[in-house]
Amino acid sequence: MEIVLLIGLVLAGIVLLILLSGIRFIPNTRIGIVEKRFGFKGSVKSGFIALNGEAGFQPKVLRGGLHYLMPIQYVVRLVPLVTIPQGKMGYIFARDGKLLEPTQALAANDVAFDFQDVEGFFKNGGQRGPQRRVLREGTYAINLVQFIVLTDERAYSMPLSREEMSVIQGMANVIAERGGFVPVIIKDTDDKIGIVTVHDGPSLAQGEIIAPVTGDDPKNDETYHNKFQDPDKFLRAGGFRGRQLQVLVEGTYYVNRLFATIEVIQKTIIEVGNVGVVVSYTGAAGEDLSGKEYRHGELVARGQRGVWEEALLPGKYAFNTYAGKVVPVPTTNFILKWIRNQTGAHKFDENLSEVSLITKDAFEPSLPLSVVVHIDYQKAPLVVQRFGDIKRLVEQTLDPMVAAYFKNIGQTRTLIQLLQERSDIQRIASEEMKEKFRHYNLELEEVLIGTPSSPENDTQIETILTQLRSRQIAAEQIETYDRQEKAAVKERELREAEARAEMQTNMTQAELNIEIQSNQGKADYQKSIQQAAQIRALAEAEAEKVARIGIAQALATEEQVRAYGGPQFQVTQTVLNRFAEAIQQSKVDVVPRVVVGADKESGSGNIMEALLAMLLSDRFGALSNEAQGKRSEEAEQLRSDIRKSMTTKTEKK
Repeated sequence: MEIVLLIGLVLAGIVLLILLSGIRFIPNTRIGIVEKRFGFKGSVKSGFIALNGEAGFQPKVLRGGLHYLMPIQYVVRLVPLVTIPQGKMGYIFARDGKLLEPTQALAANDVAFDFQDVEGFFKNGGQRGPQRRVLREGTYAINLVQFIVLTDERAYSMPLSREEMSVIQGMANVIAERGGFVPVIIKDTDDKIGIVTVHDGPSLAQGEIIAPVTGDDPKNDETYHNKFQDPDKFLRAGGFRGRQLQVLVEGTYYVNRLFATIEVIQKTIIEVGNVGVVVSYTGAAGEDLSGKEYRHGELVARGQRGVWEEALLPGKYAFNTYAGKVVPVPTTNFILKWIRNQTGAHKFDENLSEVSLITKDAFEPSLPLSVVVHIDYQKAPLVVQRFGDIKRLVEQTLDPMVAAYFKNIGQTRTLIQLLQERSDIQRIASEEMKEKFRHYNLELEEVLIGTPSSPENDTQIETILTQLRSRQIAAEQIETYDRQEKAAVKERELREAEARAEMQTNMTQAELNIEIQSNQGKADYQKSIQQAAQIRALAEAEAEKVARIGIAQALATEEQVRAYGGPQFQVTQTVLNRFAEAIQQSKVDVVPRVVVGADKESGSGNIMEALLAMLLSDRFGALSNEAQGKRSEEAEQLRSDIRKSMTTKTEKK
């Protein structure tokens, strides 16, 4: 009995343990995936998920908390919650669901887009495979048996087979290569646009290369796909797979990269001084607007296929360069240089070189040219329509036309004429070629001709130029000599004029000096007259005085002479005085140191005294008689003059 009781208790314990084993605790950071091992409804007939209670993986998951499941019948596998970080995206891959249509690359999610409700996903026609919708930021309780979630950090999945995980990893690599785990961000400062290529939906019709714009009206919520962020609405609006005409501009776009890839390119920028002629590869066939007489292609309205009638003015444009091209056409003057190794700013003339001429005198110079051209911005579409682009116009039309024109000019002129008549040739060429350029919708502003040069290893032209230079130098020298001669004549005339002017100055100065001297002479003359009168008066007074003194002295002398015995005695006294002075000055001894005496008997005295007495006696006697007569006459004459003078003054008084 005890044994039976013990066995019953053991069995009861075992049953209790089995019953308690049905309790499941799920942490709040995880979910539980339920697998039913057996049931009364048997196994799943089709598909992968048991939607009707069959044995297999159940659609519902267990959230955090305590749950009770029938022991042994159910197995619960804990998996993490799916977390999508901020600014990232997650991609969904469904293991079970309806098969994709032949035109589908991704599963549709028009209704079946709640990936946390597996039963709703299946009821709304969810399809297996990669889904069109993506997961945005947040945390999701997703059944990882039904869905695989791919993020840039990890793949959320409950592995079922090694082969399957290999396929899933390959898909994750494709998404990573396309940058699909982050949204498309186009910054406004980059001046870029996004070109969209859709990889899902119906294909384009035959002959079409760009899918037209669809579903871009925000007012129609059924078809507005918000820049390809809602693939189902895009396809519902009639969108096609392939490169799209519609582009992405500045902004952030959460686009499924398995649905569409984005190529970021530069905006089309038309600089100032240019216009952009649009050649559209897509659009409806429009009416030719160029007229019946202009048969160089179609000119169509904006948005149609062909060359647009209106050019793009300077600015920035979000133009899809896969749907057409924009040909820049300069509207400012640009120069084309027919000069090797020289090009203009636009590079239209990089393949041009000098024009080879044959002159009238059989020289073969190379002529460098420069042509200034202008294109009217309204005629720019006609130019592009006719030639494709400006460079083709230059190389295929302007180059041969300009070369032929100047070859014809060269044949009618000699080399020297080409050199000497360059200005005339340039003026005539500008006038005549304007009409030719106008025929091609161009405006010729000016033709500039350079100096002809000789071909390589040919020095004949240089020889001619050297001769011309020598000739010109000689002519210049002749002109220089002529001018120097004229300058010399002018210089001589100048010197003569200067000499005459200087002489005139001297003459004037001389005349002034003469006049001054004349005036000074007159003044001196008057002064001298005054001085003469004064001197005369003084002289007369002095003469009168002297005369008076002289007469007095004469009378005194005469009386003295008479008193001394006559004039002979006076002369003798004077001579002796002079003789005494002479003896004194000569320092001769008057009394001789040796006395020579005469004989007393002979009655003669000193010889010296005798000789002197004899000499003086004879000389003074003669002089006395002569002087007596003369002085008497002079005295009488002087007395007479004094008396007359005194008488005249007395009368005047």
